[in-house]
Amino acid sequence: MLLVQYDGPDHRGIIEMSTSSIPQPSPDSSLIRKLPIRERIDWLIEHAKHYAQVYQSPESFLARERYSAKHETAIIALKCMDGRLNLSLATNTPAGIIQPLRNIGGRFDLGWPYFGELLTAEVERMVRHGRRTLILINYHFSKGDQQRGCAGWGYNTDAAREHAIRIKRQVEEVFGTVHGTVYPLVCGFETDKEALVLHGSNHRETLDLETASAKDLASLPSTLSRLYPDMPEEMEKDLLPLVQGNIAHMKDLRKSDHSLEIVHHEWMIGVGRGFHWLHMPNLALIIGPYSPDLADPLSKAGGIIAANMQHDRIPDDGFLLLSLAPYHDVGVDRARATLKSHFMADFAAHIIRSDHPKIADKINIRKAVLSWHTRALELIA
Repeated sequence: MLLVQYDGPDHRGIIEMSTSSIPQPSPDSSLIRKLPIRERIDWLIEHAKHYAQVYQSPESFLARERYSAKHETAIIALKCMDGRLNLSLATNTPAGIIQPLRNIGGRFDLGWPYFGELLTAEVERMVRHGRRTLILINYHFSKGDQQRGCAGWGYNTDAAREHAIRIKRQVEEVFGTVHGTVYPLVCGFETDKEALVLHGSNHRETLDLETASAKDLASLPSTLSRLYPDMPEEMEKDLLPLVQGNIAHMKDLRKSDHSLEIVHHEWMIGVGRGFHWLHMPNLALIIGPYSPDLADPLSKAGGIIAANMQHDRIPDDGFLLLSLAPYHDVGVDRARATLKSHFMADFAAHIIRSDHPKIADKINIRKAVLSWHTRALELIA
């Protein structure tokens, strides 16, 4: 069985689906990335098709309804496009609970027109459902090798951390500092061990979960209360399973060979929104359309793909560029999504070909739209 997730502008949850004749490896398997590029693309499209089929099933619908009734806190993660960052997997959290918004280096600004409107609309939608929102503002780094850190910040962890703190202040400017409804939490992610580093509300105290002992586990509730004295009790209870899950996840990693996953192995660049079905580690560099400047993250993503090929981390027979735009309604909304997907694919391909001519002939472009209601991915000409 394969675990698949769903998230987006409505309910969230997790279900299992049967495998098909196309290989369906576990998320940490290297099987898929060793296939020829055409087979990798076929696998990806088939995976999306299975995902939509299960999402539309009665059991899946009821599971989403039940899950949303049990969990009061909505969780949004602002994080880097880096394919090694999978917070759902790293916290043993049922896929679909954490809604990711990705950009290079986790760079965001609530002054960006589209991003600011999107985040505000999401928070307001949760308020209408009587739910609070926890926003995980993520930066990442490597303890073992600085060059395995965040390329989006030139491997400068201090700069990445300071930016995350600045975003927290912006969130407070927009949604308030009392934190009764929206709580911004700065959170580091150490990619070698996949460990969370939680920053307290005053940023002077941190909780590095890699070093957590058995004694620390027993006192986690009181530790979180001390770190976040202004966090609503219900939200703190919903944060606790993420913390416990990360500690358990790291324990499991120690039993396996994780060395292949601490460096980049991505063979796909995704640009747009609606990639919730794709959350597998180290598979794709996902660039959300939030920043007014998409050229920089696209160029850096192309550089990572080129380096992966150069160092034999992925086959050099090609990589996938997939543009994706979601829509709510048929007609005008879908037509606009189609135009958006075409534009993003053409723009991204132009940037990558211009900045990385050595891999220009290796681009395999696919354009698609996705229905929020059915989660069906539709390839477009």
